[in-house]
Amino acid sequence: LKDAVQWYRSTPECRPLAGGTDLMVMLHAGTFRPRPRPRAILDVWSIPELKGVRRTQGMLEIGAAESYTGIIRSRDAQEHVPALVAAARTIGAAQIQNRGTLGGNLANASPAGDTLPVLLAYDAVVVSDRRSIPIDQFFTGYRKTALQPDELIVAVRIPLGRRVVFRKVGTRAAQAISKVVMAVSRSPARAAIGSVAEVPLRAARAEAALARHDDAGAVNALADDIRPIDDVRSTASYRRAVAQNILRELLDALPRS
Repeated sequence: LKDAVQWYRSTPECRPLAGGTDLMVMLHAGTFRPRPRPRAILDVWSIPELKGVRRTQGMLEIGAAESYTGIIRSRDAQEHVPALVAAARTIGAAQIQNRGTLGGNLANASPAGDTLPVLLAYDAVVVSDRRSIPIDQFFTGYRKTALQPDELIVAVRIPLGRRVVFRKVGTRAAQAISKVVMAVSRSPARAAIGSVAEVPLRAARAEAALARHDDAGAVNALADDIRPIDDVRSTASYRRAVAQNILRELLDALPRS
């Protein structure tokens, strides 16, 4: 890891490669963001320090290059972050789950990233080679993050002891990009949602209502928290209605404390 960090910092226009499920598609299609096309690729897939799921410092730590399959199979993940396991199961087919990584989903910063609302609901912390970034400060714009150009994601740390529920709506039950994806917690009040704005976000007005134990108010407030658009997958009005329905269903699944 030390050598990789040094190489990454000293190589201009370099891009890290983990599973390649996003990067290779962009390179092949010529849609690389941000431009220009990278002049060098740093393969971090096999770095041992970027692998694994483990408990440390009272949190669950997941290596940035740990695959979705590794998360799904991890007993610690199943016990402590079942919503993240559920999200990992919805991502692509088995081939994508075998190669796709949590760090890659973060770095790609797609507003439709399936794990990202879950990480927001858990108040995860993104650990880089030089600092820790709270997840609610990580996404700064459409496919933009707080990372510096030469900064490498090392791990994600998730607090223990929180109950989060997850739901994704897409065109199909599997292998579909989300139209709406959401994760919710009652204690603390969290309502995190993707595919309804330029970034994955926490719904501040809905969360304030949840903190007052006002479920109906949270569902109504959610419509003002999100900024959906019309695109090839759905319409803004559909996303707004479905988001409210999902929040209502997830709250019904979460008992009041």
